[in-house]
Amino acid sequence: MMMHEENAPDPGPPPQGRGSRLAFEIKSWFRDIFSAFAIAIFIVIFVVQPVKVEGTSMQPQLVDQERIFVNRFIYRFKDISRGDVVVFWYPKDRSKSFIKRVVGIPGDTVEILSGTVFVNNVRMDEPYLVPEFRDDKSFRPVVVPPGRYFVLGDHRNSSNDSRSWGFVSQDLIYGKAVFSYWPVSRLGPVE
Repeated sequence: MMMHEENAPDPGPPPQGRGSRLAFEIKSWFRDIFSAFAIAIFIVIFVVQPVKVEGTSMQPQLVDQERIFVNRFIYRFKDISRGDVVVFWYPKDRSKSFIKRVVGIPGDTVEILSGTVFVNNVRMDEPYLVPEFRDDKSFRPVVVPPGRYFVLGDHRNSSNDSRSWGFVSQDLIYGKAVFSYWPVSRLGPVE
């Protein structure tokens, strides 16, 4: 003999009363807002990090006290490239973080002649530099070792960078600057 379980009755649509419909809509809104908030928190904790720029070494691209988002996840999927603006722990004091532009990647030969950067004997095109922030100093040719990067600030005559303290190890680089959000007048992607 076969036994059949009775199906539970279908609760059907929400009650049609005006107050009940409003309560149902409010619950739906709260659920959606809570879900969006939880996703945003996840993204901020694990993918992007808000950072405040301190100092003038990356002018005019980034200015003192500007707020940016740093993508902390990107370098799990792609290599660090020449031209990337990266945030890293300062090699001489790992309690401080710096932001600079990658000029030399592993295997590159980097040389600076009277302020002009040459990578692998080719003059580097640097449209982000402005004349008043250039300097005319030279730097002997160096070969970037495996797992290390040569970084420079865009404001060359006031930047503390690889010319002073050497290469940055890949394990010290924790993200790429991707978007400026404050002040609103500077809103947009970090190139």
